[in-house]
Amino acid sequence: MEDDDKPVGRILSRRRALAVFGAAGVTFTAVGTAVATNADAAAETTTTPSCVAKPEMTEGPYFVDEGLNRSDLRVDTSDGSVVAGAKFHLVLHVLQLAGSQCKPLPGATVDIWHCDAAGVYSDIAAEGTTGKNYLRGYQVSNRGGIVKFTTILPGWYQGRTVHTHVKIRTTGTDGNAYEFTSQLYFTEQFKTAYLAQAPYAAKGTPDTTNDTDMHYADIGDQMLLTPTRTSDGYEAAFAIALDLSDTAVGADDSFQTPGGPGGTPPTGTPPTGTPPTATPSA
Repeated sequence: MEDDDKPVGRILSRRRALAVFGAAGVTFTAVGTAVATNADAAAETTTTPSCVAKPEMTEGPYFVDEGLNRSDLRVDTSDGSVVAGAKFHLVLHVLQLAGSQCKPLPGATVDIWHCDAAGVYSDIAAEGTTGKNYLRGYQVSNRGGIVKFTTILPGWYQGRTVHTHVKIRTTGTDGNAYEFTSQLYFTEQFKTAYLAQAPYAAKGTPDTTNDTDMHYADIGDQMLLTPTRTSDGYEAAFAIALDLSDTAVGADDSFQTPGGPGGTPPTGTPPTGTPPTATPSA
């Protein structure tokens, strides 16, 4: 098993990101937590989320291109089981930088993947999960640049802070394939609250915080989600703007950042069963 997480693409520091996108007149603003509950309806509106230029981060060894076009990632199609955990609705707004403005980017393939409540990824031989595909899948952004996922809040494993991976594949302005890969994070306060509840609590206290995670350092605060409570779990919205003329980002291996391993591969047995009806409080 290779180290988690191998750097891919160009990883921008906060200072570098500000220099690159600030020069283009892009305003760095925080994205609100309001979630579009109907992606098709949202596409009809004229309101565009705040234009936010985001940095690439590492892919890691756990990406598997399952080819699963689905919105609900909780089901393992190999046996029909549903992964246990706090239900989480994630809406991503995929945008294209156009000068100092952003516009929705339709037709982009957006994958997300993350570990389960016990810190285990599906379809990884070393984890004993070959053939399973829970907590993996993709959606294609609609005309409003929106994709919607239903998943669970991720657990943790040794050497990494809690995170969710995201990969966006589309076509660059040069007509070539363009791939953006990054990670999404949560605040310490939010993580502490839900990780203390079942089924996460069985894993114990995380050994790595955002501040001590080598991949979060310097740029992770640009990728923070701010979930809010819903009647059945949590929800969050996040905007990712892409500069499709930047071939250094679009080519996923054009820039390598030196560094050591990003964490010890997770261990454990993937939980199965129906998600709990009660959800933890933040």
